Amino acid sequence: MLIQGNPQSLALAAVWLFFIIMGPGVASPIYKLTFLGGNTKEIDEGVARIDRILEKKPVPEPEHPEVPQSYEVEFRHVSFSYENTEQGTRTEALRDVCFTAPQGRITALVGPSGSGKSTVANLIPRFWDVEQGEILIGGVNIKNIATTQLMDTVSFVFQDTFLFYDTLYENIAVGSPAATKETVVAAAKAAQCHEFIERLPQGYETRIGDEGVYLSGGEAQRVCVARAILKNAPILVLDEATAFADPENEYKMQQALQSLIKGKTVIIIAHRLSSIVSADNIVVLQQGRIVQQGQHDDLSVAEGSTRTCG
Repeated sequence: MLIQGNPQSLALAAVWLFFIIMGPGVASPIYKLTFLGGNTKEIDEGVARIDRILEKKPVPEPEHPEVPQSYEVEFRHVSFSYENTEQGTRTEALRDVCFTAPQGRITALVGPSGSGKSTVANLIPRFWDVEQGEILIGGVNIKNIATTQLMDTVSFVFQDTFLFYDTLYENIAVGSPAATKETVVAAAKAAQCHEFIERLPQGYETRIGDEGVYLSGGEAQRVCVARAILKNAPILVLDEATAFADPENEYKMQQALQSLIKGKTVIIIAHRLSSIVSADNIVVLQQGRIVQQGQHDDLSVAEGSTRTCG
């Protein structure tokens, strides 16, 4: 039909060729346009979140900073609520909390989820400021301690680990930027992670995420413990650091933590009693209040919340 030069056939062929050749090229941008609305909403939400962060006022610095001479941590009648500015609501997290974590001793915080354990931990380095009461380190209100001094005083090992997209060496050395290679390796050995690091393709220079190199949860936690050992802060907060470790990793984590807690003021947040048997004082929280306090042997025979733990 095309050879015969039929005008209708030529027109049909031209249209057919147009759609065959141009169709894929036109379809791609149209397909992308269908997702433009959704992507725009995501961008708007991201910008709104950034704006809310930028609107937050920085933590006020003290006019006359004080330096604590000792490192016991004391909560005096502390109350705190989380504020939702969008909904105009407040959720009470702590009410009239009083306890002391003596220097060089282990204090454990236990209780069900939502009881306020992690809130206590987050208030120590002033991630938020308390609304009522006060928190003291060495008898000094933390609001009167310079932020840099306060952050140098406290180390954290969280349940949810965070590693940078960088070498394992740098991930440990961030705990003390002036550290030498020898001290970084010594911290890794104390944290029971030197062996598995040495088995990696480039050892300490292995970049996490490259060439399929990823760490298990227990290995990542031990790297964070090595970071805390290197920082060597006098106050240590362990927020359920072994919660999801398998038996082998938990044993190695316990060994690592023994190296970390020597001579420090330690606050352990845990669900399982096996993690806090050796604690000098156990503080039991429920719905933001302290309901029991004492040593493991005393609390284990008493009626109360510790019977429901681990």
